[in-house]
Amino acid sequence: MAKLLEGKVAVVTGSGQGIGRALAMRFAAEGASVVTNNRGSKRTSNQQISEEMYNTIPEEKRKKLEQYYDDMTGNAETTAAAIKEKGGAASPFYADISKFDQARDLIEYAVKTYGKIDILANVAGAFGFGSICDISEETFDRVVNTKLKGYFNTMHFAAPYMVEQNWGRIINCTSRAFMGDVILHPEYCAANAGVVGLTRAAAIELYPHNITCNAFAPFARTRASVDMEAALSLSEEDKARLFTKGFVGPTVEMSPGPEGMTAFLAWLCTPAAARVSGSVFSLAANSISLHSEPEVCSSIIKYSPENWTIEELDRQLPRGIFASYTSIAEPHK
Repeated sequence: MAKLLEGKVAVVTGSGQGIGRALAMRFAAEGASVVTNNRGSKRTSNQQISEEMYNTIPEEKRKKLEQYYDDMTGNAETTAAAIKEKGGAASPFYADISKFDQARDLIEYAVKTYGKIDILANVAGAFGFGSICDISEETFDRVVNTKLKGYFNTMHFAAPYMVEQNWGRIINCTSRAFMGDVILHPEYCAANAGVVGLTRAAAIELYPHNITCNAFAPFARTRASVDMEAALSLSEEDKARLFTKGFVGPTVEMSPGPEGMTAFLAWLCTPAAARVSGSVFSLAANSISLHSEPEVCSSIIKYSPENWTIEELDRQLPRGIFASYTSIAEPHK
């Protein structure tokens, strides 16, 4: 059976573990030469909750969480080695894509090593917990700089090569959090909403050059799943600082493996997907969902040279724009 990405060159950011690793290995299995990437060779510590909070989790539960972290540990080198063991072509490159010059070095490494870049998959990410009232500037910057600025950085340097060869595929990882969330992490919602906007802008700009750009919101068993389970293992008082009331999240064991979604993502990188661009997909195992396009759902117009008065709006809005309105902020029963 022919390999769908034979002869293509792909860069996959955040491919040391989780979804990025699974996608890099799928690209390689389909014949692509892959540059694997993450920030460094060492496993980062649990960054989502404080050490003080983490230590309040019962010891047996912490042991289980640590085992999950150990099982999911990896980096660009281990992923590249796994690809080579299966007969594929891969080269690791450590770079923090939130740094403009390091993102440039990553893309140039791919071109120097394999002669071109055809596919850019941005999967690198970060997140943290905290309400809009108490989240730190450091956390906001760390998350947004990785998942939004970092994606711009790699796209900025990869797109000219794709334009020159008149072909390319860009895939950006977002999250359903781009619509807002019941988890208290406004910086993560902002970063992922930015990824959607960046993806749509690039799709429109680059489409005439046979370059597509799409985003996907995954649900899968990853390092972030372990971080979530750790947070949900805290006391009710501590959880109230991280989640809206009544939130019950999935456990690591309940979450599907990331491998299930990679076939679709690989398909997006084939000639068959040439017309698919600027879209957002939600993916979980064998489930593939396409998000609708944002559109105006109701409006009112005053046919007069005079501006609306507040009294007029008070009469017209309830039976016009807000006739069947529901706020996302209102608790659902």
